[in-house]
Order: sequence, then C-alpha cells, then structure tokens
Amino acid sequence: MMNLLEEAIIYATVMHQGIVRKFNGIPYILHPMEVAQILSTMTEDTEIITAGILHDIVEDTDGTLTEIEKRFGKRVAALVDSESENPYPDEDKSASWQRRKEESLIVLKNSTDIGVKMLWLADKLANIRSLARVYSEQGEAMWNMLHQKDPAMHQWYYKNIAEAVELSLNKTGAFKELIKHINSIWPGTFDSEKSRYKKYREVSVDGCRLLGHGAKGDVYRYDDELVIKVFNQNNTYRDVEQEIAQSRKAFILGIPTAISFGIVSVGNRYGAMYELVESDTLSGCIAKAPGQVEAYAKMMAELAHTIHSIKVTEEDGFSDVSERYLNYVRTGIAYEDDALAAKCVELIKEISNTDTLVHGDFHTGNVFMQNGEPLLIDMDRVAVGHPIAEISDLYYFYVVLGEEKPSVVEEFMGFSYHTAKQFFSFFLKYYLRTEDETRINEVIEKASLLCYIRKIRKLRKKSSISEIERHLINDTIQKIAGLISKLDTLIY
Repeated sequence: MMNLLEEAIIYATVMHQGIVRKFNGIPYILHPMEVAQILSTMTEDTEIITAGILHDIVEDTDGTLTEIEKRFGKRVAALVDSESENPYPDEDKSASWQRRKEESLIVLKNSTDIGVKMLWLADKLANIRSLARVYSEQGEAMWNMLHQKDPAMHQWYYKNIAEAVELSLNKTGAFKELIKHINSIWPGTFDSEKSRYKKYREVSVDGCRLLGHGAKGDVYRYDDELVIKVFNQNNTYRDVEQEIAQSRKAFILGIPTAISFGIVSVGNRYGAMYELVESDTLSGCIAKAPGQVEAYAKMMAELAHTIHSIKVTEEDGFSDVSERYLNYVRTGIAYEDDALAAKCVELIKEISNTDTLVHGDFHTGNVFMQNGEPLLIDMDRVAVGHPIAEISDLYYFYVVLGEEKPSVVEEFMGFSYHTAKQFFSFFLKYYLRTEDETRINEVIEKASLLCYIRKIRKLRKKSSISEIERHLINDTIQKIAGLISKLDTLIY
C-alpha cells in the first residue's frame, strides 16, 4: 500500500500534467516537489509535506478541496486551502493581484497552525529562488513577464510574508534564505542580521494578572514593577519596534508616554516590556470605582487636549489619520455602494488638512495611572489629523460597539455598557468644554459617520457573512446615507 506522500506525488503529477513553469518551461510538478523538499528540512510531519506537494492543485488544476480532503484528510485539505487564493474568475489576474494577496495574507497572519506558516515559507522560498535567478539574468525587465509589474508590490508581499512567519520559523535555514533573496532583489528591505538568528528573551505570562485587552494584544501585570503588552500573533517584531519608536517620538513632543525598554518573546508572540510600578489601566480604575467615572472622563479629556495641542510638521514623519479611514472605506462600504463610498471619501479627506497630533487608538485600556498621572501606551497609530478622528474612536469603543451586543464593550473595557456610555458623555462634555446639547450632538453626528464606516469594514472582514450580519450591514449603510445627506463637513 502506498503511503500518503507517494500517493500525493502520483496524484499531483497527474493533475499538473502538461503544465509548465512561467520562466523556464520546466514541468510544473518540479515546483511542488521543491516545496516538499524545503518542508522536509523544517518538519517530519507527513501531512505538512503532503500539503506542500498538493498546494497548487486547487489554484492551477481542476482538482478540488473536497477531493483532497477525501483522499488525504481534513488537515491536508485545510493546509492546501490556506495557500489557495480566491480566483476572481471574472477579473483579469493583473487587476485582482493586490486584492488576492491581501486576502491571502490575512489567512496567513491569523492562522495558529505552524503547518500553514511552514507551507507558506516553503512555497515563497521556492518562488523567490526562481525570481532571484531570473532577476540576476534580466534585471528589471523581469517584472514585465508577471501579472503584477510593479516590483514594489512584490517587495510588499514578500516582506509581509517574512514578517508573518519570522517568530515561529526564524531558526530555520529556509527563513534565513528567504531573507537573503529578498535583500538581493530589494536591497535594504531587512537588516542583514535577519539572515542570522536573533534570540529574544523568552518570558511567560502564565499566572499573570490580565490588565486589559485590545485589538492588537493583551496587557499583563508581569511583576510589581513590570507590565508586558503581548501582541497578537499576527503582529510582527516590526510592529513592536514601530510602537516603541513612535512612543519615543511622542514622548519628545510632550505626550505623557510609557516607554518600552525591550522586546521579548512570549510563546509564539512578541511582547513589549514597560516599567510601570504600582500602576493600573484607567479601565481598571473605572471598573473598581464606576462612581468616579466622571472624574476619570475629565482626566481623559485633559489628556486629549494635551495630545491635540501638539502641532507637527511633515518632517516629523507621522502618517495621515485619514489613511486609516480611507482604508475602511476601500475594504468595507466600497464593496456595498460605490456612490456612497465616494461621498464618504470626500468628507474624510478634509480631516487631514491640519497639523494636529492624534493618538489613533485612544481609550482607557491604553492609559495607565501611575502616581495619579496618566501615561499612554499603544503608540503605533499616532498620526496627524483633525481630533474628530479621536472622538470617533472613543464613540466607537464606548457606544457603537455595544449597540447590538453590550457585552462586547463590557469584555473590551472591563466595566458595564451603561458606565461606558456615561464615560463617553462626560468625556465629550469636558473635551468640548460645553453643556450645549445641540453642539454636543452635532459633533456626535460627525463622529458617528466615521464609526459606521468602520463598522461596515469590521462586518465585511469575514470570509462569509451571515444573514444577521447582512442585516446589520444594510442597516448601517442606511445610517451612513442619512448622515451623508445632512453633513457637508466633518470639521467642527
């Protein structure tokens, strides 16, 4: 009886019969065999190596995942699926290139199966070996032979892949070779040290008290003096380095910021260590004393004024806050209503016409209280733009996220949805320095438009949309349309 690998080799050879590789015209089957060989240097797991042999079956032949699952098992099929792009058959491959890559990168970054990361690394290493060989012979003329002719887009793609697999696989020769080839085609993409393994200090948060939970990670009390922010698995070391660098820049500009003193490894995730003695998040303080929510909201408003009083120039190197919201439009409402998306874009572009600094992820889970003074963390989204962006983030976190399911806000913030809404109401009153309900509601309307744009994008991120989610999308689009008909600017 044939074993799994032998059967996969025969099956793949038959399925790829008559197909040749783009650059050199050799039989296509040699590529999946090369991928399998690379995988064999990283693992002895037969299912992972089998998936390497079969990884292009769904994309490049008439074979199906159902058939692969039947013949080789569920895990092999799942691994192959992770490498199979949405074909968008009604679109030219050049036109759909970036969308296909963005969608597939989400799968890679969100996967917790080491086999997925190994398969991606092996496949992309085999591909870039071929690219590097042709590039050494033809130079820039090589790009004209590909569906995507912009070399910068290929650099973006390979760079993201390398960062996504680094923490799990940077001890492997395959990872080091991938970095070497990326740097040979796009010099300076990575520090050359990346081709030599760098070990981060390994720590564990087992038994540590969870202080807060956010979109990018969790914050733990490590000991009496240290706090550690553990980033989600889809965040790379570069994300952590960027946050630390942004924190230092913000501190110099006058934002009260907790500065991380180093990157650590926490299992298969990265962490940033902070010296925050006897401190707690502002969320934790509110959870312990919800009756003091007004005082904490006033403190948060004063902190916002401190941030927004800082003026910066283009030379300071901060991104434009509107870029984030424009991305929400492109990846959300633009799929639903082109005309409405265009109107949203017009309004969003206005909020970049300012030199005001904004935090970009401003909520009580990212503020630590130390000796009665607030210190901010999570600085990777610090940007330039109108404060309406900051207010919209707060409205989103404390009100909009809980509109259908209050427990979402309660789990995120650590206190009740009722308290969350109180917090936002007090914050806005103190931030705007008014109790004029007309004025307050005018700003809420502007903020809510940005919130609902963000909500559409959140609902559309899933690969499949349920009937309930479709109803929410349609309802949110109606809200956006109603606001667009009333608003001629987001500036207040």
